[in-house]
Amino acid sequence: MIRTAERAAPGRPTEDRVFTTANAVVVLDGVTSTRPPDNNGAWYAQTLGEELVDLLASGGDLADLLAAAINRVTTRHGLVPGDSPASTVAIARWTGTEVDTLVLADSPIITFGRTTEVIADTRLAALRPITASRVPLLRNRPNGYWVAEADPRAAHQAKRKTLPRSAVEKVIIATDGVSCAVDDYQIFDTWQSVLDLITEKGPEAVLDRIRAAELSDPNHTRWPRTKTHDDQALALINFTE
Repeated sequence: MIRTAERAAPGRPTEDRVFTTANAVVVLDGVTSTRPPDNNGAWYAQTLGEELVDLLASGGDLADLLAAAINRVTTRHGLVPGDSPASTVAIARWTGTEVDTLVLADSPIITFGRTTEVIADTRLAALRPITASRVPLLRNRPNGYWVAEADPRAAHQAKRKTLPRSAVEKVIIATDGVSCAVDDYQIFDTWQSVLDLITEKGPEAVLDRIRAAELSDPNHTRWPRTKTHDDQALALINFTE
């Protein structure tokens, strides 16, 4: 069973996307270029997600499939590395025996079962002390961070993990508009607390809790950030139902 919740930051369309298939969930968080071409982050996340869903149907290694999807979008639309929209990518795909996960940039995957595993790409977060104007210069570079953009090589820099299906009961996939609640705001002490709230009241309740916390800090003093609200996307895969 798959449950999802999505919400745009007030005042603009969301750049987050969630795609589901019979045996996979793909979550993306689009990033508009600092020098925008005709298409923005929402368009890129949508277009890349559609390509990924098409390729996932054929099976194969997740990084290879992501590289192929990035290459398709780049070629068809004439995108230029360093001057194009981009997107985080998080994929969970399962068979009867395994759960494969891939995380590129800051949209983590959390698995629950015998143990709780957090599959996260923290390279962008590690650059936070660097000024915002310099961060784009470190995109898809060694000692920088990696994201889906116009360079297929980024796909093979993703964080990967494969777990036995028997060891996984539930999976959460989230964009940073949700993961901030654990990593930054700490309004949930653990991801288990997030799962407990989803179980009790549904995934929308998690988004509500985050929005309420952000509204309680309108001047960004308790939680320094560049904007009051971010887009939110959350997916729960429940193998026990």
